Order: sequence, then C-alpha cells, then structure tokens
Amino acid sequence: MNDKRLRLLVLTQGGCELALNRLLELECAEIAGIFIETDIIRRRSLREKVARSVKYDGYAATLVKFARRLLGAAGFRDQEIKAISESRDRLGEIARQNGVPVHLVDNYHSETSLRLMREADSDLGIVLGTNILKESVFAIPRLGSINLHQGLAPYYRGGPSVFWELSNGEREVGLTVHFVAPKVDTGDIVLQRTVPLEYDYSYRLDYQSFIRDYRQKLKVPSANLVAEAVRVIADGSAVLIPQQTDLGKRYRLPTKKQKDELRRRLIERRRLQSFALAQKSHGGD
Repeated sequence: MNDKRLRLLVLTQGGCELALNRLLELECAEIAGIFIETDIIRRRSLREKVARSVKYDGYAATLVKFARRLLGAAGFRDQEIKAISESRDRLGEIARQNGVPVHLVDNYHSETSLRLMREADSDLGIVLGTNILKESVFAIPRLGSINLHQGLAPYYRGGPSVFWELSNGEREVGLTVHFVAPKVDTGDIVLQRTVPLEYDYSYRLDYQSFIRDYRQKLKVPSANLVAEAVRVIADGSAVLIPQQTDLGKRYRLPTKKQKDELRRRLIERRRLQSFALAQKSHGGD
C-alpha cells in the first residue's frame, strides 16, 4: 500500500451518515472535504407540476396531493425534505467531530463550488446520492470520482432502485461502485455485490412501503462496499471492469401505468405461489 493516504472529496445531498463513518474509519484515506448540495428541488410552473403528477401518480392521487397542500397538510415530499435537512445536520456534526471541512453549496456546478472543490486538492471523489454531475465536477479529483449505484450495472442503470428489479421479477438487487462517466452509471466498475430480493406480502400491495424499508436494509452493505472500493483503489489492487452497456438499459421514474403494472404482477405472482403451494400440499396427501 502507498504511504500517502488518499484525499477524498465527498459529494452528497444527505442521507449518507453510515457511509461517511465507514470512510472515516479507513487508514488508507482521509476526507479533504464534504460538499452538500442544498438547492435540489427543480423549479417548475404549476402546470408542469400538475402534468408530472398526473403522469407519474394519476389523476386521483394528484387531486389528493394538491388538496392536501391547499389545506396546509404535509405531503410525502415535505417529509422527505425534512428528513434530508435533518440528515445534513447529522453529517455536519459527524464532520465537526472529526475535523473535516463541510461546505453547503447551492449548486455543484457554480463557479464558487468549483473553486472550493479544486482548493480541496483531492485524489478521489466519492458520490453518495446527488443529481447528475457534469465532468467539470466529477473530474476535479486527481483520479476522478466513484459513485455508489443501487443497481446491478450495466443491466440496471438509472433508477429508481428496487422498483424495476421487483417489476422484472428479479430475485436479487445489485450494488455497484463505479467510476463516474459522462453518461449515467456507465463508468468502469470497481466492485459489485448482490442482495437477495423477495417481496414480503405482509405489505399487501403497498410496494412503496416495502421498497422504502428494503432500501433501509441496503445502507449497511452499501456503506461497506464504498469503503472497500476506496481501499482497493488506495492499495492498487482494484481491477476495473468496463461496462458493456448494450447488455442492459437505463431505467427512469415509473409512470402511473408502470406502477399499476407492478401491482398486477405482484397479484399474479402471489396467485402462482398459492397455486404451487396447494399443488405441493395435494401431492403430499
């Protein structure tokens, strides 16, 4: 292993406390700075918001959503923003306890942000949940940047994670650490692992809650994989695997129609499972 510790530049919007702690434990690396992007909500007109809501959630859910807003009730997005804000506070506290510089920036691509990142004089960028980054950002560290992607690249690129694996009937979800490239989730793979996936029908058809809870379980293996990727890069033992992107596809946010199709498939799979159990029971008589 090289005597010099890798200087890491961490880019995130929040929610990566466990991964940050794993990185802080590494003897082969030190964190040169944490950059937290705060302006993460895209500005849209009311017409655009309604159109997107109808496309992704349907008419009924859109009416409920906007009625709640008129009544002043907090919606899912409001709860998500609150959780992200609380996570940023925790990240800041962890950084302060370990003497790591923290920068809250509106946009990674602003001149001020770019200047601060260059001044950090980093060797490797660590991307832990951000919007799409331009090369002007991810190429700043000497070795480039690596990204944690919850999906088995190149087969599952983009997202959201778990939804598409569930929809396609996969029995596992991949975790991939890869170098960041201009196209989404296409850079050379550093490390990968898989985690078993089986839908829990105690959730009935509330797949959103199942996915939310399942993603919580991915935090530990995800954090460990990022730390291990940094270790093998630092000691020179990383074997990079170029992606054959034609083997998979880039997934995007599911529409209302695709969400309904997932529910239909869950019902059908449950029916087939029940039928198989009944057949097995009958054969044992």
